[in-house]
Amino acid sequence: MSEALLPGNRITELEKRTLVVVAHPDDECIGAGAMLQRMEEPAVVFCTDGGPREEFFWQRFGSREQYVRVRRHEATLAGQAVGVDRHTFLSIIDQELYRNLAHAHRKLENLVLDFRPQAILTLAYEGGHPDHDCCAFLSHTIGLKHDLPVWELPLYHLTSQGPRQQQFLHSTVEYCLCVTPPELARKRQMLACYESQASVLEGFDLSSEPCRRQWQYDFSTPPAEVINYEAWKWPVSAADLCRAFSDFEPET
Repeated sequence: MSEALLPGNRITELEKRTLVVVAHPDDECIGAGAMLQRMEEPAVVFCTDGGPREEFFWQRFGSREQYVRVRRHEATLAGQAVGVDRHTFLSIIDQELYRNLAHAHRKLENLVLDFRPQAILTLAYEGGHPDHDCCAFLSHTIGLKHDLPVWELPLYHLTSQGPRQQQFLHSTVEYCLCVTPPELARKRQMLACYESQASVLEGFDLSSEPCRRQWQYDFSTPPAEVINYEAWKWPVSAADLCRAFSDFEPET
């Protein structure tokens, strides 16, 4: 069941000071490019540097380091397009967030103590990308500790019938932000800033943004029967993530 958020409507818990916790530069654009425009004081955290170790991802840029610099610059420009000037980069290697949960947790907690957000907006635990799933876990943990409401956005996951974009795995009450024409124009400006990701971002619907209060996940088990990054044969499994979540201990 969904409730449309018309142009004049807002989600009260997300409308003021919100910490947006995503994995990579561009996640915030697809999932919340319009929602960011409705927030009075957003701050965006990129939990990885956007550059995997595998040469396939950065070969045309000459080096992983140059690819990371490009993605960081694109994120800065994209934020400027919608008036977001507070960005933080945790600089953890792409696809390896699950190996650095304690470090990321400490950095996020420091941000919470400094920024004093009223809510967290993050990515769904859906088995699409391991870093997305780690953001869901970290936001859940931080939200519990600091008594903050946590909201989530779906990006993509795989099913036995094929890939799905911007749909939640579990059916529940959710909200779908109806993007206004001015918001859509600025969101497209954001998207245009991510030139390095142009082929990846094709096919996403820019006109609506589903979101909801974070589902009550069991992070000790995989989020779905079909895991997208396992199908892609990446060197990480859902079992690796669940083990890291179960073994997680915050840095002191």
